[in-house]
Amino acid sequence: MMANTPERQVKKMIYNFSETKGANDLVEKELLLLKKEYEKPQMSQVQFQELCAKMEEAKMDSKKEKFKQRVRKIAVTATAFVGAFIILPNTSPVIAHAMEQIPVVGRLIEVVTFRDYKYESARNNADIEIPEIKVESDLAKNQTLENLERTTDEINAEIQKITAELIENFETYLEDEEGYQDIIVKSEVLAATADYFTLKLFCYQGAGSGYQWNYYYTIDLNTGERLQLKDIFIDDADYITPISENIKEQMQAQMDADEEAYYWLNNEIEEWNFKAITDKSSFYLNENGNVVIGFNEGQVAPMYMGAVEFEIPADVLKDIRK
Repeated sequence: MMANTPERQVKKMIYNFSETKGANDLVEKELLLLKKEYEKPQMSQVQFQELCAKMEEAKMDSKKEKFKQRVRKIAVTATAFVGAFIILPNTSPVIAHAMEQIPVVGRLIEVVTFRDYKYESARNNADIEIPEIKVESDLAKNQTLENLERTTDEINAEIQKITAELIENFETYLEDEEGYQDIIVKSEVLAATADYFTLKLFCYQGAGSGYQWNYYYTIDLNTGERLQLKDIFIDDADYITPISENIKEQMQAQMDADEEAYYWLNNEIEEWNFKAITDKSSFYLNENGNVVIGFNEGQVAPMYMGAVEFEIPADVLKDIRK
């Protein structure tokens, strides 16, 4: 057996590759040859490095394809969801009357594409759709409407800054003839109720390895302000502890049910272990009104777990929610 390489590490890598769907035939044949070499009494360090490189390439291809599939599904759902939200007040007199009871009468929020940036070559690919939140209202100006317009302007500016930097970085590395890169940016409307609106921005960047991260933008439609986590709870309530403890319970339950699931709860590297959220943790309210906490890749688990989310059951927070 090769030096400094535990047998179980190589076996896990081979198993993980067997689950990968993105490798081409040539890569598969090369990996099978390397696997046979591994099963012999000795494997050289060079062979092991080749095995690692091929598996990383296959995992990246699979991860990118799964992300694209998820994005395509999200795009269809989001389009239908936003369409329903925009059309709803105009198609039912009963619903329209109910909407008029909201502080901002006739309020509509629409998500449109601000810019569509695409690039495709043999080694470089970009698919970036930059969303923009638009406020549509025939009301006279009032404080809530002014707040809403200011808040959406701020969110739009933030999204445009994020995507502009990604595009700039992408174009900078186009001159690198040896490298390759992929960038995907999409958005999804997670909630559009009478009380709040949430937009999620998905970002994926691959260059040797892939990384996904998310941004959440939740607007309180009763005030027109961007919602913060503390705003959901009664004053001075300890929401950090119950949310954190429930997330730990969910992590452990997932690991108990699936041997491939892994979170940093009892890792030997203590500083990696998840201990608690903060008041700045990413979150949103889903269509059921439940708090959902989001983590980017590598925050609470190994990178292969991807970006993860935890919906907190309503009964966990029922005594401290506003």
